[in-house]
Amino acid sequence: MKNAWSLRSLLGIAVVASCTVAFAAWPERTVQYVIAFAPGGESDLAARLQAETFKAKFGKDMIVVNKPGAGGGLAWSQMNTTAGDGYTITGINLPHIVLQPLEGTANFKTEDTTPVYWFHYTPDAVIVAADSPYKSLDDLIRAAKEKPEVVTFAGSGTNSANHAAWARFDRDFKVKTTYVPFKGTGDLLSSVLGGHVSAAMSYSTLAIQQKGKMRMLAVASDKRLAQFPDVPTFRELGVDWVDGAYRGIGVPKSTPPELRKQISDAMDAVNKDPETRKKMVELGFEVTDIGYDQMPKFMKERSAEYMSTAKLLGLVK
Repeated sequence: MKNAWSLRSLLGIAVVASCTVAFAAWPERTVQYVIAFAPGGESDLAARLQAETFKAKFGKDMIVVNKPGAGGGLAWSQMNTTAGDGYTITGINLPHIVLQPLEGTANFKTEDTTPVYWFHYTPDAVIVAADSPYKSLDDLIRAAKEKPEVVTFAGSGTNSANHAAWARFDRDFKVKTTYVPFKGTGDLLSSVLGGHVSAAMSYSTLAIQQKGKMRMLAVASDKRLAQFPDVPTFRELGVDWVDGAYRGIGVPKSTPPELRKQISDAMDAVNKDPETRKKMVELGFEVTDIGYDQMPKFMKERSAEYMSTAKLLGLVK
């Protein structure tokens, strides 16, 4: 009996050791990085930048695979159908993964997603065409008060960061405007530039990409952006608004905790690479370093914040 117990113990230790070695060796091969949106958007740009740094640091390819559909919901509904071995990770977004399931038509629930790292957010921003008659946010607010629901905001998707920011704008500035959803940031460009909508509720990244063609009126960053020193923050305009769309990494639920932590640590190393960080900032991203150990607290806080937004959007009572 004693010998049998010892043999079982040794076998158990060997299994644990082999798993530890397997995790320690990650990544041993190519990692597939699923992005829930079409090429060219903020999620895609960040992923391709991360893939370059990942290859340089770990010597393994990270292949970006775009799987757009349902405002990101298609990819998120399929996250748990892949193996939890660390070789398929998925880009996830807030508030999308919290708000979309509340509508009732999404094929996933917030708890179906397993975030392991949040690497940046793009500050909410009000943007107009360069030739727009609205030269300041006051101009836009004044027009919205004079003609309720006539001023229109283009945004990416419904129950998305842009949709939530639009609802917050109407509430905080006590106006009534109309939200016009598009499939993605790229799809709304021509409508804004052509004057078919009054403005875009988008991100600082769009203002940077379209500098010269578009003008940013206000931004939800903690301080003014270096690229736009003349553009006020919402806080400067009297509204305590520092927020945007968070982007991060999710894995299948079957991924062991030890491996989740390793993936988080690897993406943290990518995110803290000086050149990568510099490029992120230049693109207009606000860099964050929210790892696996911080995840429960962060998700609880953000989810609570989004519940107030969900009420504005009529998703909850």
